[in-house]
Parts: sequence; structure tokens; C-alpha cells
Amino acid sequence: MTNALPIRIKTISQCHETMGLPKPEHPLISVINFNSFIQKPFNEPVSFIYDFYAIYLKRITNAKFKYGHQASDFDEGVLFFMAPNQLFSIQPEKGKTLRPSGWGILFHPDFIWNTTLAKIIKQYEFFDYSVNEALYLSGKEEKKIVSIIKSIQQEYQFNTDKFSQQIIASQIETLLNFSERFYHRQFITRKKTNHQILSRLEDTLAKYFNNDDLIAQGLPTVQFIADTLNISPNYLSDVLKVLTGQSTQQHIHSKLIEKAKEKLSGTDLSISEIAYELGFEHPQSFTKLFKSKTNLSPLKFRNSFN
Repeated sequence: MTNALPIRIKTISQCHETMGLPKPEHPLISVINFNSFIQKPFNEPVSFIYDFYAIYLKRITNAKFKYGHQASDFDEGVLFFMAPNQLFSIQPEKGKTLRPSGWGILFHPDFIWNTTLAKIIKQYEFFDYSVNEALYLSGKEEKKIVSIIKSIQQEYQFNTDKFSQQIIASQIETLLNFSERFYHRQFITRKKTNHQILSRLEDTLAKYFNNDDLIAQGLPTVQFIADTLNISPNYLSDVLKVLTGQSTQQHIHSKLIEKAKEKLSGTDLSISEIAYELGFEHPQSFTKLFKSKTNLSPLKFRNSFN
């Protein structure tokens, strides 16, 4: 990827200008049909940071796109989401010009201010997924998303009144809710890939807790596990919730309690020594977690074997 400093795009108007598109019809929201305009071509790697939200339904056949951990090819219809202040990069193939197709929705946080969407938008965790975790749409799903996008465009083009902002915010929320449904479908239909993630997670936790240096390393964090698996933390937890009903943090705790039970039942180490060996800074924290997960204190669990 390029080492050049990223270009910060502060306004939707600036974004249109950067892409060689006509001026937006509204300063705080824009629907872009990339098939309708001759865009400014990109021949060199470039990175951007937006000060607004962006949802893209795109096909890019001759470039690598990086947003998060990995680069991906977008040679089929995918939907991906970006929140303000997140970095993404585009690298056209050598000797080729980038001309994406598809749709985009850009909306500034000020546009949804004082709406229900503003209060809940951070609950949609796919805004923090990596690009390689984008939503791959079926033909039917793509038609549904495009129909919502077109409705949003029609609303701000033809109905500029006191109801417009709330109606559009509601339509964006509907799009996000359908996206959440489609992601859930993707987690299920990609069973093989997702079960491989689960298997790799179990291997990673097993190796971590079998390490004799846990006192120095401390407890594994969700971020550490996600980085080890090369997956964004939110995507990892969402996949696990669908497969097992547990988040990544809950999986870490389950493995931790499993190791604690082994030490409590099979060694003469004190409770404090076990806590330190498992990476806890304070034995009280270990006792509190163990009791919350087993309804027994570590000492009562150990005594149950006597």
C-alpha cells in the first residue's frame, strides 16, 4: 500500500470533488450511483479518512482495497461500512485505472443528529469490521439494498420538508437492519470458514494458557486474540455468538475457568499462586470471576474433591 499521507475528506462536497462527481444535492447526505457518472480515475495508491459515514455497495475489478487488517479484491457485489475517522486505502493494479461501479451513501453525523439513528448507530458493529469481512450479497439481497438506497435518494431529491430528515434517517436504519440480517445469514452459510475460525480460536487459547509465562503476559485480551487470528474484534465476536452463543470474552473466560479447575483439582498450589499463574494481577479478581462462572469460590470447588 501507499506510504503517502492519507487525504482527509471533511465534507461530502469535498468527497464528490475528489472523485470527480457533480456537486451533491444536499450538503449532509448523498447517494452516489457510480454507474451514472464518469469518475476521476485513480492510477496511483491513495488513502482517505472521512469525517462522515459511508456505506458502499461496490464492484472493483482491478484494484486492492484496504480497510482494517487485510486487502481484498471486490470483483463481486459486496457491502461495506465506514464510520468517521477510519482509514481506508485503494491500490489500483499496475498499469490499470480504477473505475468502481455500484452505489454509495454518504451521510454526515450532523444529518442524523437528534434522531433515533444517532442514538443507536454505534450498536451496528459492522462499521468496525475489516474490508475482508464485508457483506457478500446474494442477487435478491442486493436488489433489496439498492431499492432502499434509491428510496433515500428520492426522498432528499423531491421531498425537502420538516419530515425529510427523520424519514431518511429511518430509511438508513432500515438498511442497517437488513444488513444485520444478511450478515447473520452470511455467518451461517459460511459454516466451514467460520468453524475454522472457532477451531483456530480454541488452538490459540490452548497455546496461550499452556504457556508457563502467563504471570508476565497477563490475561489474553480480545484484541490480542483477534490480531492473532487476523480478524477484527467485532467480527470475531459476532461469528462466535452465532456459532456458540458466546462472545470472544466469554470464550476466554471459559478456557480460563477450565485451566483454573485443572489447577485447583490437580495441584497443591494456593489460590493466590493459581491466580498469578493464570495471569491475574490480583487474586481477588480471579476469585470473583471464578465464582461468577461456577457459583463456587475456588476454595469451595477444591474442597469438593476432598
